[in-house]
Amino acid sequence: MNGGDLLLRCSDCGQEFVFTASEQQFFQERGYSSPKRCKSCRQAKQSGGSFGQQGGGRSTGYSSGGTETTVVCASCGQTTTVPFEPRGDRPVYCKNCYKPKQGGGGRGRGGSSGGGNRGRDRRY
Repeated sequence: MNGGDLLLRCSDCGQEFVFTASEQQFFQERGYSSPKRCKSCRQAKQSGGSFGQQGGGRSTGYSSGGTETTVVCASCGQTTTVPFEPRGDRPVYCKNCYKPKQGGGGRGRGGSSGGGNRGRDRRY
């Protein structure tokens, strides 16, 4: 264990785990609080299907050591990996197909390509 490492106790299993100095820096840079669970309990909770607990049980800061899921893009059919477990009720896209869809979703809200009256009635 390094000098800057912390020894924490998992809130689920009670085991002690090391929160390394580099993990602490990563969490601090992103404004995350210290983890409450060890890695194996975090992974078990993530794969346990706790979809109703958005926010409280969600751990977005763990993707660097998390599991990747192999999927087929709903748009082009290319095999790709995603850093989450798809629920099955929504399409999953590869990086190339997701970016155009992501950008296209925001244009109707006063973006550069019309769609709606937002911004038209304003006088500058």
